[in-house]
Amino acid sequence: MSHMKKPSGRLTRWSLLAASLAIGVSMLSSGAMAQAKKDKAPEKGAAPQADAQNQVYWVKVCPKVAAVGKNKEGKEEKKEINFCLTQHERIDSNTGMPIITAAVRQVEGEDKQFFAVMVPLGVLLPPGMLSVVYTKDEWEKLQKNEKIDEAKVKPVRLAYGFCHSAGCEADVEITPEFLAQLKAGAALEIRAMTPNGPVGFAIPLQGFDTTYAGQPVDMQKFQDARRDLMQQIAQRQQQYLQEMKKQNEELQKMQGMDAIKGGKDAPPAAKEKAAPKK
Repeated sequence: MSHMKKPSGRLTRWSLLAASLAIGVSMLSSGAMAQAKKDKAPEKGAAPQADAQNQVYWVKVCPKVAAVGKNKEGKEEKKEINFCLTQHERIDSNTGMPIITAAVRQVEGEDKQFFAVMVPLGVLLPPGMLSVVYTKDEWEKLQKNEKIDEAKVKPVRLAYGFCHSAGCEADVEITPEFLAQLKAGAALEIRAMTPNGPVGFAIPLQGFDTTYAGQPVDMQKFQDARRDLMQQIAQRQQQYLQEMKKQNEELQKMQGMDAIKGGKDAPPAAKEKAAPKK
């Protein structure tokens, strides 16, 4: 059995999340797709859609990545390994930009797993980020604006690594306790600090357990779904720009007609009063 080298430096912590953004992680998740597409009326005779309790908000993808390791003879060899993500991604349907991304990262041949999160730009980096998992009972109380026992809440702190055009990323090694919380929890809250104060992102944990333990989705179908979604968003942006251009042109025409009409109907200027005699 060959021993693969772990990716070094920043690559260890961030390359998988960057790769996931490139291929569009979680677009096969029905929950994520629903947040980025307009609702369609069910066709006549079609089977009813699954209710909210059966909704899955997570997806698992395992793209192949190149790695260098040593074989039994001690010689270096190139090999493809699985980089697996069990991830939730919420996308802005107007811009196509991610609003919040959270993922459990597993690398073939490594015992450690990491929990990685990306939030929009504008956060304060020194305070880091907090991840809080709520039980079903706690989450239901919070939804009703009822108090919960804060002493039972065990937030996990994540340290930021770096920021780029899509957002700021943070991660932390997953402990067995935290993984168990994710599997049994009802919702996950990501808390970040901005110059204007704290902000929170709520993520449903429905379907995380089965998705994490299950098989990854077909990568080709996954990439096709992501491409189709981005095309729909691009078309929506183009339609919006065309509508804005049309409205501006109509406004300019109206303003031009008002100016012409005002020039024709304007009364003659009053004669200047003669200067008083000394």
